[in-house]
Amino acid sequence: MNRIYKSSRTTIAIILVVVTLLGFGYRLYDIQVINHEFYAAQNSNVKTYTVPLPAARGDIVDRNGNPLVTNRQGNCIILDAAYFPSAEENEERNRIILNLINLFKRNKEEYARNLPLKLDKNGQARFITEKDNEKYKTMIKEMKSKDMLNLQDYATAQNCFDAAVEKYGLENYIEAGDFTTAYEIMNVRYELTRLLFSVSNPVAIAEDVSDRTVAEIKENSESYKGADVQVVPYREYVDSSLAPHILGTVRNINAEEYERLKNEGYGITDEIGESGIESAMESYLRGTPGEKTVTIDSKGNVTEEITKEPAQGDTIVLTIDKALQKVAQTKLRETCNKVSSRSTGAVVVENCNNGEILAAASYPAYDLNDYYEHYSELAKDEQAPLYNRFAMGSYAPGSTFKPMMATAALQEGVIGEGTVFNCGGQFHVGEMVFKCTDSHGGENVRRALRDSCNIFFYNCAQKLGIERMNLYGSMFGLGEKTGVEIPEAKGILAGPEYRKKFDMVWRPGDTVQAAIGQSDNLFTPLQLCNYCATIANGGTRYQMHFVRSRISNATGTVSDTGSNVVKTLEVSKNTMSVVREGMRMVATDGGPSGIFSLIDTKVACKTGTSQVVVKGVKHNNGFLITFAPYKNPEISIASAIELAGSGTSTAQITAALINYYYSQNNSEKSAQTEGTLLG
Repeated sequence: MNRIYKSSRTTIAIILVVVTLLGFGYRLYDIQVINHEFYAAQNSNVKTYTVPLPAARGDIVDRNGNPLVTNRQGNCIILDAAYFPSAEENEERNRIILNLINLFKRNKEEYARNLPLKLDKNGQARFITEKDNEKYKTMIKEMKSKDMLNLQDYATAQNCFDAAVEKYGLENYIEAGDFTTAYEIMNVRYELTRLLFSVSNPVAIAEDVSDRTVAEIKENSESYKGADVQVVPYREYVDSSLAPHILGTVRNINAEEYERLKNEGYGITDEIGESGIESAMESYLRGTPGEKTVTIDSKGNVTEEITKEPAQGDTIVLTIDKALQKVAQTKLRETCNKVSSRSTGAVVVENCNNGEILAAASYPAYDLNDYYEHYSELAKDEQAPLYNRFAMGSYAPGSTFKPMMATAALQEGVIGEGTVFNCGGQFHVGEMVFKCTDSHGGENVRRALRDSCNIFFYNCAQKLGIERMNLYGSMFGLGEKTGVEIPEAKGILAGPEYRKKFDMVWRPGDTVQAAIGQSDNLFTPLQLCNYCATIANGGTRYQMHFVRSRISNATGTVSDTGSNVVKTLEVSKNTMSVVREGMRMVATDGGPSGIFSLIDTKVACKTGTSQVVVKGVKHNNGFLITFAPYKNPEISIASAIELAGSGTSTAQITAALINYYYSQNNSEKSAQTEGTLLG
């Protein structure tokens, strides 16, 4: 009985073994014969990547189609992870990078140096902070972050250097005492880490290199394995000194911007508009990146195919006139230099009837070609060339405020066009005494504008009160942003509301001071120009703008900005006529008459002066608002010259602009399409 049981057990075991072998055999047959192609494909380890291709930014042209900002093609050197040694081959990576560094140095090429460390003469690491403290603080924080060197906030520069040596396997250079070579390689390796180097994201390590460097890399591919040449668009300025505060700058996207914008299609290596129109119109200018599909098979063979061509961004047509802008900049510079080596200023020209800005200049300025190269010096310059005075500069407007006061007083009926106030040179408010520049005798509103009589407008202020004064100031857009596409200051309209913010009391004497453009009043040249335009056109305040239209690169469709009416003043034609007549008398019989008599175009204007203290010494800033021609006005101009002494001293700028506009600028043409412009 026991033998029978053992025999059965043996038989069952044999059957199980046979079944198992048959199962394995069938499985092997299925893999090798029946479904061979399927399993071969599964085992081939083919990997596919999508690599973005940079798109050229759109052009920026003036109102006549003259190019201001375009693109040129240049060569950059990239490292491509599809061909570069893998992370396991660290020494080979460092060897190739060192070969490239030596090549760049030999050919005097700039290459990646975004590591915020430097070495002293003893090979000790130090943080870079002296050029731009805030910028480098951000860079140092990024370097210590978890995604980079993963160090604590309190880590020293030497801690950072040592961590980078370990991260990038540079110990052999340190042991040999070659700290400089380790540091140079470290800079490039850090750039790869910072910009998320991968097959899908090649990283540029040298921009805009020479043909000689390109040739050497192509001819010695083994020494520079993984390095490739990419033809990319670079921003080019037809005149890099023209309208820098309007056009603005472009730079590489930073880490914070990338995190915010990556879902909108931005890559970590993309460029972005930093300031001016480049920033304001970024969504239209940036273009649409193309795509390259990279396939790597199990044997490491790489194939590439462009699956989507990049598309250039749209063309932005500005309202400015290139030649008029040049005149504005030249005359502004000449006037400021004539006043003083420390004088600065701004000038704006606007189309009275639609809000288009024809020219806007700030002095001193800078050159767009070397903006980043000289940024540190520009930022430290006492004259602040980076500061946009026509949009951000807020000035006490002085007597240029008086046409608004005249409008308010006439329209509110507190004076008539024949009302006369006697000017004896002084005006009393309680125990306070306010003065005029002269004893003008009896003055009506027209003569008061001509003579810039303070006493007349002190009387108007007392009759109006600050609330009604500010009602009209707001109607004219004073103390309010004009709506331009680039950053601008709001300014200040003096009054109790503003004083409350600082727990300060508004007194009767403040009201009369405000009436002549003093007290807390601060306005930008843009606001003064738009205010003058509103007087000129009879009471329509337009939104000021720099963008005239946009031309689609894809379809050629032109999208016009058009004009936007912000406010239509409820002011009678007679009131406006009286104010304009008074401003005309300033041009014919006032301080600027000697200059305006030399040009053919009849103009109307108002000068202004306000006192400032510079290094303990009192000086006067000069202002002038003007419109032309006197009948059927077309343009308004506002100029502000710091330390000028008077508004009259700015009249030469205005005269030159008007003279050019009416004697030279008589052949305006419409903006062309992008394709035509590039041809």
